[in-house]
Amino acid sequence: MSSNNKIIIKMTDYYKGDVKRIFHFMKVYGIAKIIGEMENIPAEKQEILEIAAIVHDIGIKASEEKYQSSAGKYQETEGPPIAEAMLRDLGVKDSIIERVCFLIGHHHTYENIDDWDYQILIEADFLINMEEEKFRKDT
Repeated sequence: MSSNNKIIIKMTDYYKGDVKRIFHFMKVYGIAKIIGEMENIPAEKQEILEIAAIVHDIGIKASEEKYQSSAGKYQETEGPPIAEAMLRDLGVKDSIIERVCFLIGHHHTYENIDDWDYQILIEADFLINMEEEKFRKDT
């Protein structure tokens, strides 16, 4: 089984019963994977992008429990430590975990974008949010 599939299974267990959240990360993962591949980004950046896309919203559950809110700022605070523990448990390399946690901690921050993985993650998440939240055409 691929390492991404192991992460997907862990995230599915983490969000057990929350179909909306599971489908959200799967859609973001699919879009991010395709964009990264079509842009031919370096292999390690692609790996980071794909893992980050799978776990990018891992902080929502803790945010809702702690703050009764899924606001982006709370996700960015609560998500990285949870993702770090999960990814470390799955044997993901420290350098990859570090960057993935950075991306989780900034995926609702749309300034100072420093690399392909960050740009594509934000774009994929935003595209899926637009569709899921039924943004008006003028938005």
